[in-house]
Amino acid sequence: MSVSMTGSGEIATPVESSKSAMTWGPIFGGAAAAIGVTLILLLLGSGVGLTMVSPWSGQSSSLGTVGVTAAIWLVVVQWLSSGLGGYITGRLRTKWAAVHTDEVFFRDTAHGFISWALATIFVAGFLASSLTSLAGAGAQAVGSAATAAGSAASSTASAADLPTAYFTDALLRPEQARAGATSDDAAGTAEVSRILLNGAAAGQIPDDDKAYLATIVSARTGLSEADARTRVDTVLKRIDDAKVAAQKAADEARKAASTTALLGALSLLIGAFIAAAAAAFGGSQRDEEEDLIVTSRI
Repeated sequence: MSVSMTGSGEIATPVESSKSAMTWGPIFGGAAAAIGVTLILLLLGSGVGLTMVSPWSGQSSSLGTVGVTAAIWLVVVQWLSSGLGGYITGRLRTKWAAVHTDEVFFRDTAHGFISWALATIFVAGFLASSLTSLAGAGAQAVGSAATAAGSAASSTASAADLPTAYFTDALLRPEQARAGATSDDAAGTAEVSRILLNGAAAGQIPDDDKAYLATIVSARTGLSEADARTRVDTVLKRIDDAKVAAQKAADEARKAASTTALLGALSLLIGAFIAAAAAAFGGSQRDEEEDLIVTSRI
């Protein structure tokens, strides 16, 4: 505390308020209003979004359209809720007496920012909880599917891992593959599956495996060796196309996730600014009219 001396010898001591510059009531009130508006708008957006998706072919909007619409709506929700919450925070606070206008402006913006932060944390926790529940349900479904797939695969595959089984097949591959392929359908199908899985893991299928697959196909279907080889090449081409399509879809999903994250961060920053500005605007409206107490002279 600084003390100054006046010209007449009097001591001037600065006045300091004993009250805190932060008022939690308006902060919680603005945060509650922002949370309520956010949840209402999210439910409204979910209802509108469900009308854009249909299980029937040709009656649903494209994934790009749905994604862009959802991103734009989330931005609108963030800005509207932030503006309302900040404005309510600024209007509900008590007028600070004997405080410089610059300090009042700073306190108003700080109150709006804190209100926005509380609302954002709550909504983020709510969304994270919802996504965790959905992920748990999805993981349970995937686990059930994996159990069923494992039970079905146990009848056609050995208990050994795939690389060991594949190389074992290569070592024990009969010279007369045609006779072996027609004598045991289950074993032939399992061996073809292991060859395809090993090729998918390695990125390509060796020429000797292609020739062996053509021999098995010829024995099982009655096609000539040339036609069987053509069928094998056609199926392998379809497998490669499916792999490329899956990689392209994964890359598009990565780009979409990156764009969504960047757009979300930018939206949050703008939402924080809107909340602070709205609180300052609400505070200025709150302080426009002064309440004066009239006392009579004695």
